[in-house]
Amino acid sequence: MLRYTLSRLLGAIPTLLILIALAFFMIRVAPGGPFDTERALPPEIEANLRAAYHLDEPLYQQFARYLGGLLRGDFGPSFQYKDFTVTELIGTGFPVSLRLGGSAILLALLIGVTVGTIAALRQNTRTDYTVMAVSMTGISIPNFVMAPLLILLFAVTLGWLPAGGWGGGAWNHMLLPVIALALPQVAYISRLTRGSMIEVLRSNFVRTARAQGLPERTVILRYALKPALLPVMSYLGPATAAVITGSVVIEQIFGVPGLGRYFVQGALNRDYTLVMGVVVFYGVLIILFNLVVDLFYAWLDPKVKY
Repeated sequence: MLRYTLSRLLGAIPTLLILIALAFFMIRVAPGGPFDTERALPPEIEANLRAAYHLDEPLYQQFARYLGGLLRGDFGPSFQYKDFTVTELIGTGFPVSLRLGGSAILLALLIGVTVGTIAALRQNTRTDYTVMAVSMTGISIPNFVMAPLLILLFAVTLGWLPAGGWGGGAWNHMLLPVIALALPQVAYISRLTRGSMIEVLRSNFVRTARAQGLPERTVILRYALKPALLPVMSYLGPATAAVITGSVVIEQIFGVPGLGRYFVQGALNRDYTLVMGVVVFYGVLIILFNLVVDLFYAWLDPKVKY
């Protein structure tokens, strides 16, 4: 297992290099620059700023300098947030996004697996059709539509919950953004669980367990659930990273000071180092989450050998 883990980590290095190179050169192709403002700067001041941030160097030198900083764990200074480095901004925004996205994934996993299992056990019944219809609705309606609807219903009309803000991470401030983030994931997870559970329930080892007279609850929880969760685990790797670091719209709508808001502001302001830092951080998270998912396979399915 250790050898497999090390080989996966080493194999991720070329992927990260390609990701860094693509993001580095693509953001510089975009129109505008970090010092373009509504009021044009005098040429000499702009030249001094570009020299201070090494933007006057050729692109290959800038890329080599950036890679050298990454090897030292330095994402560089932010062009727009003058008093902060990119590392400090990520350290400030990521715990908020982690708490928000982690709560959404846990909620989606709990509800999705439960509902999908119930639908599989009652295949082709009214319950099954209802679950699949609700799931398709959850997939079809994007969260930037669902979030304002939740605010309109629970904050404006009923007045039960605040319409926005973080409130230091209080549960009443977290509830609406967590639900808005979790609903699409609930739909995907429930559909994956249902399809996988139906296939597993038709397997020979499940028939054997039932023939031995075991209670249906024991058959489901002890024998069928683990192999049925394999497709869900495959989905959870990139989905978790995407929800944690990619909840850009939800953070904007609810005014949550997470990593997504920094990414949006960095892209709008052409803050090269901030955008690059978030992209690299996001890429590392995806690789690590996928690795964790692969390692969980050995626990879920004893037949898996690395």
